[in-house]
Amino acid sequence: MDNNELLKKRISELSNRAFERGYTTYTDFLNIQEIGILSSIKTNSVATLYGGYTNAERCICAFSDREVFTHPITCIKAEPLNQKFSDKLTHRDFLGALMNLGIEREMIGDIKIIDNVGYIFCIDRISNYIVENLSSVKHTSIKCTVADAVPEILNELPEETEFIVSSLRIDTVLSAVYKMSRSSASQLINQQRVFINSNIIYKDSVLLKDGDVVSARGYGKFIYSKAVNETKKHKIVVAIRFYR
Repeated sequence: MDNNELLKKRISELSNRAFERGYTTYTDFLNIQEIGILSSIKTNSVATLYGGYTNAERCICAFSDREVFTHPITCIKAEPLNQKFSDKLTHRDFLGALMNLGIEREMIGDIKIIDNVGYIFCIDRISNYIVENLSSVKHTSIKCTVADAVPEILNELPEETEFIVSSLRIDTVLSAVYKMSRSSASQLINQQRVFINSNIIYKDSVLLKDGDVVSARGYGKFIYSKAVNETKKHKIVVAIRFYR
């Protein structure tokens, strides 16, 4: 049984348990591909996704007889002890430090960095372990505390940026947003690294619709807002909300 089949089996078990026993069950954090698999499965109970803030990519799914608004997620603030002499810390740096503590990837949600401070979303039961043991990232000493609140900027949509494209095909828009060739964009799609609304895209000819959320593994995520204008050369001006 491959990983996808194991995930489907696990989702069905959690959904059935919630339906039959009348309490809420939870997955670990799911990545975007796993969320796509979840959306393709018919479940007996209501499935509610949440990752700790509005725009989270990695999410926990709750199964219940109703929509659930609480999930077992803690946000940890990881702050350099001395910002002036700290390294410039990246997502990879924080994730590597967490993996070195023996923490499994599915225990960790998104890791967002604001002004060189990391905000780590994790499953509640490992939050104390992280606070007590994550003392350095890269070559920088850090202090971890449970965040009083999630930074509001994480719940805000990015500002719109305009791009000029020849069509609304996914490969064309990817090429413009990430400044790559059309052939490179098509290669990403062929490698199954591109998702629209958490679903893998298999064809580079798929047309984007207003509000589509596009994720390209290794590049980032953006929202296709709408077409706003047309140039004299009949190209399309589109508005993109680009997560940087």
